[in-house]
Amino acid sequence: MVALPINLQNLLRHRTVESERIEYKAAWNPDAIIRTLCAFANDFENLGGGYIIIGQDCDAEGRPITPPLGLVESQIDKIQRELLGACQQIRPPYFPSLSICDVDDRKLIVLHAPGGMHRPYKAPASVSARHKSWHYYIRRYSSTVEARGDCEQELLNLTANVPFDDRIAQQAKVSDLSKPLMLAYLQEVGSALADYADRLSIEELGRQMNVVDGPSECPWPKNVGLMFFSETPDRFFPYTQIDVVWFPDGPGGDHFDEKIFKGPLARITREALGYIERNYLHQTVLKHPDRAEATRVWNFPYPAIEEAVVNAVYHRSYQDREPIEVRIMRDEILVLSYPGPDRSIKLADWIAGHAMCHRYRNRRIGEFLKELGLTEGRSTGVPKILKAMAANGSPPPQFDTDDDRSGCLVRLPVHKLALWPIDQSGTPQVTPEVTPEVTPEVGRLIKLLIGEWPRLELQQALGLKDDDHFRIAYLLPAMQAGLVQMKFPDKPRSSKQRYHLTPAGQQWLKQHADD
Repeated sequence: MVALPINLQNLLRHRTVESERIEYKAAWNPDAIIRTLCAFANDFENLGGGYIIIGQDCDAEGRPITPPLGLVESQIDKIQRELLGACQQIRPPYFPSLSICDVDDRKLIVLHAPGGMHRPYKAPASVSARHKSWHYYIRRYSSTVEARGDCEQELLNLTANVPFDDRIAQQAKVSDLSKPLMLAYLQEVGSALADYADRLSIEELGRQMNVVDGPSECPWPKNVGLMFFSETPDRFFPYTQIDVVWFPDGPGGDHFDEKIFKGPLARITREALGYIERNYLHQTVLKHPDRAEATRVWNFPYPAIEEAVVNAVYHRSYQDREPIEVRIMRDEILVLSYPGPDRSIKLADWIAGHAMCHRYRNRRIGEFLKELGLTEGRSTGVPKILKAMAANGSPPPQFDTDDDRSGCLVRLPVHKLALWPIDQSGTPQVTPEVTPEVTPEVGRLIKLLIGEWPRLELQQALGLKDDDHFRIAYLLPAMQAGLVQMKFPDKPRSSKQRYHLTPAGQQWLKQHADD
């Protein structure tokens, strides 16, 4: 029995509607279920397959009904036996992972059907028919339909075209996977597998997470497993890294600072984003003499940067020996990755920011990023960037590539009101017209911060026990306002890290010493 790689109970409680990746069945219906398994195995849109939940009824709009109808416990063994026989009728044979779980004290069977390695797959229109007819099936929105005409031809063209991230890595060994990283991931996504994963061997755990494949006598890790669960994925995929480069004098200047992030994909994505947020994002507060409300803008809105970087991690090619590069300048941020957008996206739509992708280069990478909450995987990245920039009042972003789709460039212009001078260390310097926002919490921190302090001592001196509250309410706002900075900004996790006031922080302290 295999546990789901997602928190199914939360999925059902949130009443997630049927979609391209989820189908609910109130009861065991072998004909319909085998056709849908075939469609998920074909994974026509490269979304990573899907899930069939047996015993869960839904309303007319496709939302699961709670509590679910459930299955009689005595039926479950029979369903499993019949499922085994029915799956053998798929050509080539295809077997999903099966999990039995309790939701609201009702038994459900959950079939996890990832995209198959040997597509295209055919399934019989009727499992029990004496004279069977086999057809190709695909998902269209929330329905399973027969692939016909151009769709059938396109599906046939996908024969043996397994995406690179889902392929076996014969240059590596299962022991190259890190079990602690795998356990940490399962805990973070709330998988039921986390409850007993530590008792499994790394091979058993890898097979249940679908990051290990091959015969038992010669197992191999999959590329996606090495990308997320190896401490050094760049050993196997050179230049799997994110380069963050700061040009204080513009790209033509003689000086630049570079920070390179290497390691598991989820970690370097978060670390690179955190580094950018801490060191290069700041909020400007403009006070107006004719009204009480101040205007607050960010030089670059974090959600736009997050979407641009995560999209680059999701859609870049890991066969190309080119890193993801984030170039930060006073007037813009550029996010560059290789190659460019898939050819299913019209070039004019991409440049205009209206891209809708019908093929995903890395379906398994997208699956893991979705479960970690870093992406939605529904072509929402470009619209989210547009929305975030507009909400901040920033100029619209620009999306560039060339006719050969050799590269992908996302350009985020700075907000016009946030053009602060920046010194060589990257510290924003406050102009007389711009007053940084200082909350009561930040004010307490600044008045305490005389000299250099370690983070823990600062927190204790403020009488705070909650690490997250101290970071979110005190430290990060003070740094984002340009009032506090690290002694070693390139080594944020250094044991010798200290915090001190910037010149702007010292100026604020002088002005409010008697408050």
